Parts: sequence; C-alpha cells; structure tokens
Amino acid sequence: MELFRHYAGPMRTLEIVHRTRYEYTEPVSLGDHRLMFRPRDSHDLRLLRTGLVIEPAAQVRWIHDPFGNSIAIASFEGTTQVLELVSTIQLEHFGVPPELPPIEEFARTVPFSYAAEEAPDLARYIERSYPDPGSIVGPWTKQFMEGEGGNDTFGLLKRVCTGVQQKLKYAMRFEIGTQVPAVTLESGGGTCRDYALLMIECCRSLGLAARFITGYLYDPALDAAPGEATTHAYPHAWMEVYLPGAGWVEFDPTNGIIGSERLIRVAVGRDPEQAMPIKGTFTGSSEVSVNASVDVQVHTLTPAPVADAAVPLEPGSSEAPAPPPVSAAPQTAPFQAL
Repeated sequence: MELFRHYAGPMRTLEIVHRTRYEYTEPVSLGDHRLMFRPRDSHDLRLLRTGLVIEPAAQVRWIHDPFGNSIAIASFEGTTQVLELVSTIQLEHFGVPPELPPIEEFARTVPFSYAAEEAPDLARYIERSYPDPGSIVGPWTKQFMEGEGGNDTFGLLKRVCTGVQQKLKYAMRFEIGTQVPAVTLESGGGTCRDYALLMIECCRSLGLAARFITGYLYDPALDAAPGEATTHAYPHAWMEVYLPGAGWVEFDPTNGIIGSERLIRVAVGRDPEQAMPIKGTFTGSSEVSVNASVDVQVHTLTPAPVADAAVPLEPGSSEAPAPPPVSAAPQTAPFQAL
C-alpha cells in the first residue's frame, strides 16, 4: 500500500466505462475474441475493481501474454447479429512526478549502448521492424539532432515527439491496422497509432529501445463535480522509450506531451498488433456487413489537486525533487485520439 501512497504525483480515483458494439446485417458465428481492457497494477496506477459484460453470453478465461498484459479470451456458441462488450474499471491514477529520475550519465547523449545486463532483454525493442525502402525514417529523425545540444538524449526525444505532432497532419482513420512509418511520412499524416509507431521506429533508428502502448486519453480539465455527469475519454495509442536510470518514459506524439495524468495505460507491446484492445473473428455469408460503435466515459470519483500535468518532464538530479507546479485552473489543450 505504501508504494502507491508515496508516488510523487496527484491521485484521482476514476471509473472508466468502455462500450463497444458490433451489429451484423445477418447472423454470424463468432470466433474467439482477445480482449485487453484490464490495466496492470503499478506504482502509478492501482486497479480497484473490474467488470466485463458480454452479449451474447461467452465463456471467458484469463491469461497473461509475454509482456505481462492481462488478456480475456471470450469464446462463443451459436449465431448472433450483435456483439456488445462493456468493460468497467475503477482505478487510482497518479499524476506524474515533477521530475524524471536521473538518466544514467552514459545515456545522456546519443548514441549509447545499453548495459550488458539489460541489453539482451531490450534487443527486440531496438530492432527495426518495418520496411523502409527509401530509407527515409532515419534521415527524418536526424533532422532533430541539428544545432547545439542536438545529441542530448532527452532533448532529442522531446523534439521528435513535438516534431511528429507539428510536421504531420492528424487524420482520424478507421481502417484496420497501423500504417507503415514510411507511409506515414510519405502521406504526411495519420492517426494516433500511426504516430506512435512512427516515433517507435524513429527511436529504433537511433538504437533506442521503444514499445507501443494502448490505453485511454483523458482530459481532467473536463471533469464535472464528483458524483455528477461523466465526461468523454478516448481509446488512444502512444509509446515509451527505455532510458537507463529513468526506465520506460512515455511519449505521446499525437499531442506532443511527455508523461501525463491524461494517459491511462492499459497494455504494452513491441508491435501495435500485440496491444489491440479487441481482436477477433466472425464467420458469415459473403454479403454480411458490420457496423461498429465505440463509447468511452470517465467518471471522477475522487478529484486530484489542481495541477498542470502537461508540463513536459525533465530529467532530475540527485537532489530532492521540487514540488509540482500548481496553476489556478486545470490546463486545457486540444487532444487527438483514435
């Protein structure tokens, strides 16, 4: 219990209801569905309660994947024209501390090599995984190394994060899958999962370990009074980079933010396909079509102290951390999700 109480950040108790509904034009048989709705306990997130309601009724078993994510496998019998999944979670979510832990001296500039005891476990997170026939991802990344201090590790990552947001055009996209990073650069835009994967490959081109995150984007500035109306959250994707001394550090290139109480992590993976909230199949006639809808609502059960969590993190020092900055009102900013 003390582990959670001593985390240096404001705490909120939240209830998140994620409803997904599929309507089929003809009866279909449903294959197994792999569901990732349940976050893992950590020092910045404490899971209090979970619920999962599925229509039609399903047999559900729980497993852990290779990354330690909690997965529900839902199996169905018979045919249906509707599949509805309603996940309800209550959690304590802690805001980010005012500083990152200090980055190890050897890792404060790029390039660097990971320590021998960590390198084998991080190796697959460093490997480039997507075709780049024109070799454009690496040079695009290196533009952010220009100028004085261009190889400062954390400063470079901040510039890449905000550069993705500022240089590309966000476009909500509902097609299945994630764009290859080279396509995102060539087309000049994408959605949150495309941006996250692009920054992952940018980091890997620098020899940095990076991985994909799926979860929710939540704006605490939209909170109603406790116990009153709910506000919208959004399914969202972002990424994180492993920095020796600081550990896994979250970056959201869609919104240009670094570590935030606005990001509620559910699952991680080396590749976006490994962290899909819902993955399943159905069997029907060649004429069948499907209409999908998603709604996410967040309810604040216990508000956090008013604090500006959008201030980008900075690497700390060995000195005691300064108190978090406090503003007169929560900061608002336009967000992109999906």
